[in-house]
Amino acid sequence: MREPDLQWIAEATGARDVRRGERIQSLWSGYGELFRVHLDGATATTAIVKWVKPPARTRGAKPDVSHARKCRSYDVETAWYRTFASRCEHECRVPSLIGARVVDGQWILALEDLDAAGFPERRRGATPSELDACLAWLAAFHARFLGVAPAGLWKDGTYWHLATRPDELAATDDGALREAAPVLDRKLRTCAFATIVHGDAKLANFCFARGGGAVAAVDFQYVGGGCGMKDVAYLLCGHFGDEARERRHLDFYFQKLRAAVARRHGDAVDVEALEAEWRALYPIACADFYRFLAGWAKSQWRSDGYGQRLVRTVLRTLA
Repeated sequence: MREPDLQWIAEATGARDVRRGERIQSLWSGYGELFRVHLDGATATTAIVKWVKPPARTRGAKPDVSHARKCRSYDVETAWYRTFASRCEHECRVPSLIGARVVDGQWILALEDLDAAGFPERRRGATPSELDACLAWLAAFHARFLGVAPAGLWKDGTYWHLATRPDELAATDDGALREAAPVLDRKLRTCAFATIVHGDAKLANFCFARGGGAVAAVDFQYVGGGCGMKDVAYLLCGHFGDEARERRHLDFYFQKLRAAVARRHGDAVDVEALEAEWRALYPIACADFYRFLAGWAKSQWRSDGYGQRLVRTVLRTLA
Protein backbone atom coordinates (compact mmCIF):
# COMPACT_ATOMS: atom_id res chain seq x y z
CA MET A 1 0.00 0.00 0.00
CA ARG A 2 1.27 3.44 -0.92
CA GLU A 3 2.24 6.07 1.65
CA PRO A 4 -0.58 8.46 0.56
CA ASP A 5 -3.09 5.68 1.28
CA LEU A 6 -1.70 5.13 4.78
CA GLN A 7 -1.84 8.89 5.32
CA TRP A 8 -5.48 8.87 4.22
CA ILE A 9 -6.21 6.10 6.77
CA ALA A 10 -4.57 8.24 9.47
CA GLU A 11 -6.76 11.19 8.52
CA ALA A 12 -9.92 9.06 8.35
CA THR A 13 -9.31 7.55 11.79
CA GLY A 14 -7.90 10.65 13.43
CA ALA A 15 -4.67 8.82 14.25
CA ARG A 16 -1.27 10.47 14.65
CA ASP A 17 0.36 7.38 13.21
CA VAL A 18 -0.77 4.23 11.40
CA ARG A 19 1.19 1.01 11.44
CA ARG A 20 0.29 -1.90 9.24
CA GLY A 21 -0.33 -5.07 11.23
CA GLU A 22 -1.07 -8.65 10.29
CA ARG A 23 -2.59 -9.75 7.02
CA ILE A 24 -5.95 -11.37 7.71
CA GLN A 25 -6.56 -12.89 4.29
CA SER A 26 -6.18 -12.34 0.57
CA LEU A 27 -9.22 -11.48 -1.52
CA TRP A 28 -10.72 -13.87 -4.07
CA SER A 29 -8.67 -14.38 -7.25
CA GLY A 30 -5.82 -12.16 -6.10
CA TYR A 31 -7.85 -8.93 -6.09
CA GLY A 32 -6.33 -7.55 -2.94
CA GLU A 33 -6.13 -8.21 0.77
CA LEU A 34 -7.66 -7.63 4.17
CA PHE A 35 -5.35 -6.50 6.96
CA ARG A 36 -5.34 -4.87 10.38
CA VAL A 37 -3.79 -1.50 11.14
CA HIS A 38 -2.67 -0.22 14.54
CA LEU A 39 -3.57 3.36 15.35
CA ASP A 40 -1.74 5.75 17.64
CA GLY A 41 -3.67 8.70 19.00
CA ALA A 42 -7.09 7.66 17.68
CA THR A 43 -10.21 6.72 19.62
CA ALA A 44 -9.86 3.12 18.42
CA THR A 45 -6.54 1.32 18.67
CA THR A 46 -7.07 -0.82 15.57
CA ALA A 47 -9.06 -0.85 12.34
CA ILE A 48 -9.53 -3.26 9.45
CA VAL A 49 -8.54 -2.26 5.93
CA LYS A 50 -9.97 -3.90 2.82
CA TRP A 51 -7.62 -2.96 0.00
CA VAL A 52 -8.79 -3.95 -3.45
CA LYS A 53 -6.20 -3.80 -6.19
CA PRO A 54 -7.33 -5.87 -9.20
CA PRO A 55 -4.64 -7.74 -11.14
CA ALA A 56 -3.23 -5.86 -14.12
CA ARG A 57 -5.02 -6.72 -17.36
CA THR A 58 -3.44 -6.88 -20.81
CA ARG A 59 -4.22 -3.82 -22.92
CA GLY A 60 -6.82 -4.69 -25.53
CA ALA A 61 -7.92 -7.87 -23.71
CA LYS A 62 -11.46 -8.92 -24.56
CA PRO A 63 -14.21 -8.12 -22.03
CA ASP A 64 -14.16 -10.43 -19.02
CA VAL A 65 -17.53 -11.09 -17.36
CA SER A 66 -15.91 -12.31 -14.15
CA HIS A 67 -13.64 -9.26 -13.85
CA ALA A 68 -16.52 -6.86 -14.51
CA ARG A 69 -18.66 -8.64 -11.90
CA LYS A 70 -15.93 -8.40 -9.27
CA CYS A 71 -15.28 -4.70 -9.92
CA ARG A 72 -19.00 -3.99 -9.72
CA SER A 73 -19.10 -5.91 -6.43
CA TYR A 74 -16.58 -3.54 -4.86
CA ASP A 75 -18.58 -0.52 -6.02
CA VAL A 76 -21.62 -2.14 -4.41
CA GLU A 77 -19.80 -2.86 -1.14
CA THR A 78 -18.60 0.74 -0.99
CA ALA A 79 -22.16 1.97 -1.55
CA TRP A 80 -23.43 -0.43 1.12
CA TYR A 81 -21.08 0.90 3.79
CA ARG A 82 -21.61 4.52 2.83
CA THR A 83 -25.41 4.40 2.67
CA PHE A 84 -26.90 1.34 4.37
CA ALA A 85 -24.57 -0.03 7.06
CA SER A 86 -25.41 2.67 9.59
CA ARG A 87 -29.09 1.61 9.43
CA CYS A 88 -28.29 -1.81 10.86
CA GLU A 89 -29.25 -2.35 14.47
CA HIS A 90 -27.52 -4.40 17.15
CA GLU A 91 -29.48 -7.53 16.16
CA CYS A 92 -27.93 -7.39 12.69
CA ARG A 93 -24.55 -5.96 13.64
CA VAL A 94 -22.07 -4.97 10.92
CA PRO A 95 -18.76 -3.09 11.12
CA SER A 96 -18.99 0.69 11.06
CA LEU A 97 -17.43 2.50 8.14
CA ILE A 98 -14.52 4.73 9.11
CA GLY A 99 -13.77 5.84 5.58
CA ALA A 100 -13.96 4.79 1.93
CA ARG A 101 -11.64 5.78 -0.91
CA VAL A 102 -11.89 4.85 -4.59
CA VAL A 103 -8.94 6.08 -6.64
CA ASP A 104 -6.77 4.89 -9.53
CA GLY A 105 -8.79 1.70 -10.03
CA GLN A 106 -8.44 0.70 -6.39
CA TRP A 107 -10.93 0.52 -3.53
CA ILE A 108 -9.93 1.09 0.11
CA LEU A 109 -12.38 0.57 2.96
CA ALA A 110 -11.36 1.40 6.52
CA LEU A 111 -13.71 -0.46 8.85
CA GLU A 112 -14.34 -1.00 12.55
CA ASP A 113 -12.37 -3.92 13.96
CA LEU A 114 -15.06 -6.40 15.03
CA ASP A 115 -12.55 -8.35 17.14
CA ALA A 116 -12.14 -5.29 19.34
CA ALA A 117 -15.92 -4.69 19.28
CA GLY A 118 -16.62 -8.03 20.96
CA PHE A 119 -16.84 -10.44 18.03
CA PRO A 120 -13.38 -12.06 17.98
CA GLU A 121 -14.27 -15.66 17.13
CA ARG A 122 -14.66 -17.42 13.77
CA ARG A 123 -16.11 -20.84 12.98
CA ARG A 124 -15.31 -23.48 10.39
CA GLY A 125 -18.25 -25.51 11.64
CA ALA A 126 -21.13 -24.41 13.85
CA THR A 127 -23.14 -25.99 16.62
CA PRO A 128 -26.94 -25.81 16.26
CA SER A 129 -27.09 -22.83 18.63
CA GLU A 130 -24.33 -21.01 16.72
CA LEU A 131 -26.14 -21.62 13.44
CA ASP A 132 -29.28 -20.23 15.06
CA ALA A 133 -27.30 -17.10 15.97
CA CYS A 134 -26.55 -16.61 12.27
CA LEU A 135 -30.20 -17.19 11.38
CA ALA A 136 -31.29 -14.68 14.03
CA TRP A 137 -28.94 -12.14 12.40
CA LEU A 138 -30.46 -12.86 8.98
CA ALA A 139 -34.01 -12.56 10.33
CA ALA A 140 -33.25 -9.17 11.89
CA PHE A 141 -31.47 -8.01 8.71
CA HIS A 142 -34.31 -9.08 6.42
CA ALA A 143 -36.90 -7.45 8.70
CA ARG A 144 -34.87 -4.23 8.89
CA PHE A 145 -34.72 -3.84 5.11
CA LEU A 146 -38.12 -5.30 4.20
CA GLY A 147 -39.53 -3.15 1.40
CA VAL A 148 -36.38 -0.99 1.14
CA ALA A 149 -35.17 -0.32 -2.41
CA PRO A 150 -31.55 -1.47 -3.00
CA ALA A 151 -30.43 1.85 -4.49
CA GLY A 152 -26.76 1.65 -5.47
CA LEU A 153 -26.58 -2.06 -4.62
CA TRP A 154 -27.19 -5.08 -6.86
CA LYS A 155 -30.76 -4.97 -8.13
CA ASP A 156 -30.79 -8.74 -7.50
CA GLY A 157 -28.45 -9.77 -4.69
CA THR A 158 -26.29 -12.93 -4.26
CA TYR A 159 -23.09 -13.85 -6.04
CA TRP A 160 -24.81 -16.65 -7.96
CA HIS A 161 -27.63 -14.55 -9.43
CA LEU A 162 -28.54 -15.90 -12.86
CA ALA A 163 -28.01 -12.70 -14.86
CA THR A 164 -24.39 -12.48 -13.64
CA ARG A 165 -23.54 -16.15 -14.28
CA PRO A 166 -23.98 -16.88 -18.01
CA ASP A 167 -20.79 -18.97 -18.21
CA GLU A 168 -21.85 -21.27 -15.37
CA LEU A 169 -25.32 -21.71 -16.87
CA ALA A 170 -23.84 -22.63 -20.25
CA ALA A 171 -21.53 -25.15 -18.55
CA THR A 172 -24.41 -26.95 -16.81
CA ASP A 173 -24.83 -30.51 -18.10
CA ASP A 174 -28.24 -30.95 -16.49
CA GLY A 175 -30.54 -29.91 -19.32
CA ALA A 176 -33.73 -29.84 -17.24
CA LEU A 177 -32.15 -27.65 -14.59
CA ARG A 178 -30.62 -25.37 -17.22
CA GLU A 179 -34.01 -24.89 -18.90
CA ALA A 180 -35.74 -24.26 -15.58
CA ALA A 181 -33.19 -21.62 -14.49
CA PRO A 182 -35.16 -18.60 -15.78
CA VAL A 183 -38.33 -19.88 -14.10
CA LEU A 184 -36.60 -20.31 -10.74
CA ASP A 185 -35.04 -16.87 -11.08
CA ARG A 186 -38.35 -15.23 -11.99
CA LYS A 187 -40.17 -16.76 -9.01
CA LEU A 188 -37.57 -15.33 -6.65
CA ARG A 189 -37.36 -11.93 -8.36
CA THR A 190 -41.12 -11.38 -8.37
CA CYS A 191 -41.86 -12.23 -4.74
CA ALA A 192 -44.36 -9.91 -3.10
CA PHE A 193 -42.23 -9.41 0.01
CA ALA A 194 -38.82 -8.21 -1.11
CA THR A 195 -35.97 -7.20 1.17
CA ILE A 196 -32.23 -6.67 0.94
CA VAL A 197 -30.19 -9.87 1.08
CA HIS A 198 -26.62 -10.23 2.30
CA GLY A 199 -25.76 -12.23 -0.81
CA ASP A 200 -22.93 -14.39 0.59
CA ALA A 201 -24.24 -15.50 4.00
CA LYS A 202 -21.82 -18.35 4.59
CA LEU A 203 -20.45 -19.26 8.01
CA ALA A 204 -17.06 -17.70 7.20
CA ASN A 205 -18.71 -14.27 6.86
CA PHE A 206 -20.03 -14.27 10.43
CA CYS A 207 -17.94 -13.08 13.36
CA PHE A 208 -18.94 -14.61 16.69
CA ALA A 209 -19.05 -13.15 20.16
CA ARG A 210 -17.28 -15.24 22.79
CA GLY A 211 -19.40 -18.31 23.41
CA GLY A 212 -21.11 -18.04 20.03
CA GLY A 213 -24.39 -16.54 21.25
CA ALA A 214 -24.32 -13.49 18.97
CA VAL A 215 -22.80 -12.62 15.60
CA ALA A 216 -21.89 -9.74 13.34
CA ALA A 217 -21.56 -10.10 9.56
CA VAL A 218 -19.00 -8.93 7.02
CA ASP A 219 -18.37 -9.04 3.25
CA PHE A 220 -21.14 -7.15 1.47
CA GLN A 221 -19.93 -7.39 -2.12
CA TYR A 222 -23.11 -9.10 -3.31
CA VAL A 223 -25.69 -7.36 -1.15
CA GLY A 224 -28.84 -6.41 -3.04
CA GLY A 225 -32.56 -6.84 -3.49
CA GLY A 226 -34.41 -10.12 -3.31
CA CYS A 227 -36.22 -12.76 -1.32
CA GLY A 228 -34.74 -13.47 2.11
CA MET A 229 -34.85 -17.18 1.40
CA LYS A 230 -31.83 -16.83 -0.86
CA ASP A 231 -29.65 -16.11 2.18
CA VAL A 232 -31.30 -18.78 4.32
CA ALA A 233 -31.05 -21.44 1.62
CA TYR A 234 -27.36 -20.71 1.11
CA LEU A 235 -26.67 -21.09 4.82
CA LEU A 236 -28.85 -24.16 5.39
CA CYS A 237 -29.76 -26.11 2.30
CA GLY A 238 -28.22 -29.58 2.13
CA HIS A 239 -25.55 -28.87 4.73
CA PHE A 240 -26.75 -31.49 7.21
CA GLY A 241 -27.96 -34.57 5.34
CA ASP A 242 -30.83 -34.34 7.82
CA GLU A 243 -34.08 -32.81 6.62
CA ALA A 244 -35.58 -32.73 10.13
CA ARG A 245 -32.68 -30.62 11.41
CA GLU A 246 -32.96 -28.33 8.41
CA ARG A 247 -36.68 -27.82 9.11
CA ARG A 248 -35.99 -27.05 12.76
CA HIS A 249 -33.52 -24.32 11.81
CA LEU A 250 -35.94 -22.95 9.22
CA ASP A 251 -38.69 -22.82 11.86
CA PHE A 252 -36.31 -20.96 14.17
CA TYR A 253 -35.56 -18.40 11.45
CA PHE A 254 -39.27 -17.72 10.91
CA GLN A 255 -39.86 -17.41 14.64
CA LYS A 256 -37.19 -14.69 14.76
CA LEU A 257 -38.41 -13.08 11.54
CA ARG A 258 -41.98 -12.79 12.79
CA ALA A 259 -40.82 -11.14 16.01
CA ALA A 260 -38.49 -8.73 14.19
CA VAL A 261 -41.13 -7.76 11.62
CA ALA A 262 -43.69 -7.16 14.39
CA ARG A 263 -41.25 -4.90 16.28
CA ARG A 264 -40.30 -2.85 13.24
CA HIS A 265 -43.43 -2.84 11.08
CA GLY A 266 -46.30 -3.65 13.43
CA ASP A 267 -49.53 -4.30 11.56
CA ALA A 268 -48.22 -2.69 8.37
CA VAL A 269 -46.87 -6.06 7.17
CA ASP A 270 -49.02 -9.19 6.92
CA VAL A 271 -46.56 -11.53 8.59
CA GLU A 272 -48.72 -14.58 7.88
CA ALA A 273 -48.61 -13.87 4.16
CA LEU A 274 -44.89 -13.10 4.33
CA GLU A 275 -44.08 -16.41 6.00
CA ALA A 276 -46.34 -18.39 3.66
CA GLU A 277 -44.70 -16.88 0.58
CA TRP A 278 -41.13 -17.28 1.80
CA ARG A 279 -41.63 -20.83 3.06
CA ALA A 280 -42.94 -21.81 -0.36
CA LEU A 281 -39.90 -20.14 -1.97
CA TYR A 282 -37.31 -21.85 0.24
CA PRO A 283 -36.96 -24.96 -2.00
CA ILE A 284 -36.97 -22.66 -5.04
CA ALA A 285 -34.06 -20.72 -3.54
CA CYS A 286 -32.22 -23.98 -2.83
CA ALA A 287 -32.73 -25.15 -6.41
CA ASP A 288 -31.57 -21.76 -7.71
CA PHE A 289 -28.26 -22.10 -5.83
CA TYR A 290 -27.86 -25.68 -7.06
CA ARG A 291 -28.36 -24.33 -10.60
CA PHE A 292 -25.21 -22.27 -10.10
CA LEU A 293 -23.34 -25.12 -8.45
CA ALA A 294 -24.16 -27.49 -11.33
CA GLY A 295 -22.15 -25.31 -13.71
CA TRP A 296 -19.49 -23.99 -11.34
CA ALA A 297 -18.53 -27.12 -9.37
CA LYS A 298 -19.73 -30.07 -11.42
CA SER A 299 -18.11 -32.83 -9.36
CA GLN A 300 -19.62 -31.46 -6.17
CA TRP A 301 -23.03 -31.24 -7.81
CA ARG A 302 -22.86 -34.77 -9.19
CA SER A 303 -22.01 -36.22 -5.78
CA ASP A 304 -24.71 -34.28 -3.91
CA GLY A 305 -27.55 -36.76 -3.56
CA TYR A 306 -29.63 -34.45 -1.38
CA GLY A 307 -29.35 -31.62 -3.89
CA GLN A 308 -30.20 -33.89 -6.79
CA ARG A 309 -33.35 -35.11 -5.04
CA LEU A 310 -34.42 -31.61 -4.03
CA VAL A 311 -33.96 -30.23 -7.53
CA ARG A 312 -35.96 -33.09 -9.10
CA THR A 313 -38.78 -32.45 -6.63
CA VAL A 314 -38.78 -28.72 -7.38
CA LEU A 315 -38.65 -29.25 -11.15
CA ARG A 316 -41.68 -31.52 -10.95
CA THR A 317 -43.64 -28.71 -9.30
CA LEU A 318 -42.72 -26.41 -12.20
CA ALA A 319 -43.90 -28.82 -14.90
